[in-house]
Amino acid sequence: MKEKAFIQELLDNHVKSHRIPSKSLLENYLNNLLSLLFPARNTQPLSSLDEISQNIEISTQHFIELIKPLFPEDPEQAQVLALQFYQAIPRIYQSLKWDAESIEKGDPAANSLEEVLVSYPGFLAVAIYRLAHVLYTLDIPLLPRMLTEYAHSQTGIDIHPGARIGSSFCIDHGTGVVIGETTVIGNNVKIYQGVTLGALSVSKNLAKTKRHPTIENDVIIYAGATILGGNCTIGHNSIVGGNVWLTQSIPPFSRVYHKAQITIENSPQ
Repeated sequence: MKEKAFIQELLDNHVKSHRIPSKSLLENYLNNLLSLLFPARNTQPLSSLDEISQNIEISTQHFIELIKPLFPEDPEQAQVLALQFYQAIPRIYQSLKWDAESIEKGDPAANSLEEVLVSYPGFLAVAIYRLAHVLYTLDIPLLPRMLTEYAHSQTGIDIHPGARIGSSFCIDHGTGVVIGETTVIGNNVKIYQGVTLGALSVSKNLAKTKRHPTIENDVIIYAGATILGGNCTIGHNSIVGGNVWLTQSIPPFSRVYHKAQITIENSPQ
């Protein structure tokens, strides 16, 4: 009897899995959309208005098919949400242009905007986040997190789709960056690898409260810094140095650095 119950449970799980979008289709859709928006990522750039329009239409239909399993009781909802999502694409595109320009201006190693678009993990992670964030605001289940976890697997950068991030956002290098669900980031913010914008430990019933920090405009956060808690605000035009640990707010124009302590022991004679 136990074996039969186990097999039945597995069957139930497999039936439920039909409501989960295909990961492979999602990744293919995402890469095609990014290539449509940024032809530097595309091995076959389009050459006419008709081609662009046709590809937008094809992309829209692919998106509808992708999210249909999420709405088995109301298939028309997929079309409504797809329309709302694609209405936001021009705004997302403009935001991503500003992000890419910010990275190019802020990184002496960047030789061109195209280099940022095709090879910078920080740009890829932010591009996927901005798409996922719109899906998150549309209350599309599961898909936003699938997108950002794909970005995480590709770049080592973990941005929750619920975070709110302003314009001209720059992640330099990026590996190990974590940005939590209720984080709020202003405009012209730059962060380096290993930065955590996280939450202090809270119970599950407080999951929808403000648990992550607020980073105001024109802030730089250097590698390895950890900033925790929903009541923690980093004032505008501040600099947070590498390896700093913060759980309290700092005012605008602050400079916060980790002071290393070096102990030199006399070598044995």
